[in-house]
Amino acid sequence: MSSKVALVTGASSGIGEAAALELLARGFTVYGAARRVERMSALAEQGVRAIAMDVTDEGSMRDGVDRIVAETGRIDVLVNNAGYGSYGPVEEVALDEARYQFEVNLFGAARLIQLVLPHMRSRRSGRVINITSMGGKIHTPMGAWYHGTKFALEGFSDSLRMEVRPFGVDVVVVEPGAIRTEWSSIAAGKLRKLGEGSAYAGQIASMAGTLESESNARRSSSPSVVARAIGRAATSRRPRTRYAVGMGAKPLIMIRRILPDRAFDALVGRAMGSLGA
Repeated sequence: MSSKVALVTGASSGIGEAAALELLARGFTVYGAARRVERMSALAEQGVRAIAMDVTDEGSMRDGVDRIVAETGRIDVLVNNAGYGSYGPVEEVALDEARYQFEVNLFGAARLIQLVLPHMRSRRSGRVINITSMGGKIHTPMGAWYHGTKFALEGFSDSLRMEVRPFGVDVVVVEPGAIRTEWSSIAAGKLRKLGEGSAYAGQIASMAGTLESESNARRSSSPSVVARAIGRAATSRRPRTRYAVGMGAKPLIMIRRILPDRAFDALVGRAMGSLGA
């Protein structure tokens, strides 16, 4: 088989859908994975091979990787995009919800990496692209568990990069900024469920309002911006270790690097309208 093979998780919408199409356009045989295959019918019509996969379910991940290897004999690129944002005060978010967010955003990605690495090592070639977030470098109120998953995936990726380099495998992190996807509305919806009667009601209302605001949506970048970065990361002879792309990503990461902690806290608090709430 001449074309390279890519597996993209979370491919039913947003960044994952755009990434699957970008890699298809670049000549890859693309497998798009998501829990609901029916949501990938448009992708399938364009040539993406849709497979059911739940990144919290060992059996579905193993079956998906086995199917791809059986059909193509290889996996050249893994794009770990599946993930979600769940916000709320640390004091009030149930630990089961916190653990589930780590299962999706970190451990699911890690397990898929474990499953594909033997195939990449055997060919002494491969690329793992982990979609983190500018939220893996900055912090916001109500986002401790979400940011925790993304900070963890950043550090995980750095260590992994050093481990697998001798086998010809590259590890790349893509750090999206504000992107027009379902992410904000899902995060805001989960947050509002915690608001009534909460000691943090003011902060919850401020953050949910920011996530749902029309101005936030207008300023957000298209998922295609991230997809193009993923395409570059997948095809460059020597890819960068990190691609910060989309609205706010580069400037906010830079500001966080420069400002002292409390100065950054104050900046974010003013932007969210939540300082001292």
